[in-house]
Amino acid sequence: MADRSRASVRRKERKEKEVAEPTPDVKEVKAEGAKAGNAEAEAADEAVTNGQNGDYQVEPMELPPFEIITGDRIDPFAFKFQFKNVEYSSGRNKTFLCYLVDRGNTIDGLLRGCLEDEHTSLHAEEAFFTQCLPDYDPAIKYTITWYVSSSPCSACAAKIAEVLKARKSVKLSIFAARLFEWEEPEIQAGLKALHAAGCKLRVMKPLDFSYIWDTFVENEDQALNLWEDCKENYEYYQEKLADILQ
Repeated sequence: MADRSRASVRRKERKEKEVAEPTPDVKEVKAEGAKAGNAEAEAADEAVTNGQNGDYQVEPMELPPFEIITGDRIDPFAFKFQFKNVEYSSGRNKTFLCYLVDRGNTIDGLLRGCLEDEHTSLHAEEAFFTQCLPDYDPAIKYTITWYVSSSPCSACAAKIAEVLKARKSVKLSIFAARLFEWEEPEIQAGLKALHAAGCKLRVMKPLDFSYIWDTFVENEDQALNLWEDCKENYEYYQEKLADILQ
């Protein structure tokens, strides 16, 4: 596992950088606060559970343009910045979600795609259920895998847990490049709720980054050169996640 003393060194380096670059940090705080605050305010009135069949339904809504971006591939520069598993995350105020959906022996087969949010309306995690998997059939077994640039905020974690409890045939695995504000009690509670609801949670390994690069990035047949501390940062985050979920 990663050296625990590295955490204090990182925080010292982060504080020094925050002093030198105050403007990006202020934007980061506002963006991260908006992610948690806006989503929590929307949680109560956007999702309901149908008591007759246990289905999870989200109210239809008109989304302003460019707030949720969908597609098959991610820009390589966006991937290298947003998915980099550093602890200091200034400027990384979006969520990128790459997904695989296996619907068993149905005609549609395997679904694959990407979502990107601007943190001005729905988050990518919630938008997945409204845009990528809007029609739920309880007779079909869904095996869903997410590769996300950061783990869910507390509000999104609560909504995902609701979905998994209501849709018994949905099995979800979330692999996160970084842990979002993992020191906050409400974030830890959200991760625990996801785990209790049957969601498989794991921090992305170096091989996962290479898989995303090959599968979801416009890489123009170029190989991915992983950053020097990728494995060390994975071990650091995985240790923190294990402590939270134990």
